[in-house]
Amino acid sequence: MENVVLIIHLLLALALIGVVLLQRSEGGGLGMGGGGGAMSGRAAGTALGKVTWVLAAAFIVTSIVLTIVAAEKSAGASVLDRLAPAAVQPAPADEDTSLPGGGSLLPPSPTGGGALTPSAD
Repeated sequence: MENVVLIIHLLLALALIGVVLLQRSEGGGLGMGGGGGAMSGRAAGTALGKVTWVLAAAFIVTSIVLTIVAAEKSAGASVLDRLAPAAVQPAPADEDTSLPGGGSLLPPSPTGGGALTPSAD
């Protein structure tokens, strides 16, 4: 069932992209031009506009269905529970895990040689 809904979801996404690309551009970014669209009281008048709304609604419905199916599938389980206990093993004691050159991750101290003190030039 999940695979069927996922395939429908992907087909809806491709169809929605295609329909949006086929629509006439009204100029102006983010719907600022043309006088129509979501900011006015008028509904979409063209057939492509209505198809876009239908595809968008179907896309949202399949998104919600996929979310519900995924939540039911993982109910009561954690991602950490799926990890194998053998996958988390400490490093052997004889293995050298120090940093290259034997250094540490801490910055050098300012009193250790005066290399970080500003010059009086």
